[in-house]
Amino acid sequence: QLQLVQSGGGLVQPGGSLRLSCAVSGSTLNYYHIGWFRQAPGKEREGISCISNEDGSTYYDDSVKGRFTISKDNANNTVYLQMNRLKPEDTALYYCAAGWAQTVQAMCVPWGGRYTEVWGQGTLVNVSS
Repeated sequence: QLQLVQSGGGLVQPGGSLRLSCAVSGSTLNYYHIGWFRQAPGKEREGISCISNEDGSTYYDDSVKGRFTISKDNANNTVYLQMNRLKPEDTALYYCAAGWAQTVQAMCVPWGGRYTEVWGQGTLVNVSS
C-alpha cells in the first residue's frame, strides 16, 4: 500500500530555512511524480514544486522559484523540499503527493489534469518573527 510520510516543518523566522521530507513506502520514486503543495488559511491548495519520476526534471511556481529546491534520493525513496529565504507569506500547511500527469508541470498546476494517488499527512510551516 502506497504511503507518504512527511517530516520537517515548524516555526522559523523570516529569512530562515527549513527542509521538508516526504518518505515513500509501498512503491518507488521511479513510478510516480511527486509534488509539494501548500494551503494557507482561507486559500486554496496550490502546487509549488514537482519532480518527475522519469528524468528528475522539476517545476517551480513563480512564488518559490529561486528560494525552494526539490530533490529526490532514490536510494532512500525520499523527496525533499529545501526552503530558503522564507517569507511570512510562505506560512501554510504543506503536503506532498504522489501521482501521474503528462508532464511534471501538469502534476503541479490545477489545470494539469493530474491523477493524485495519495497525499502525505501534512506539516505546518510557520514563518513569523
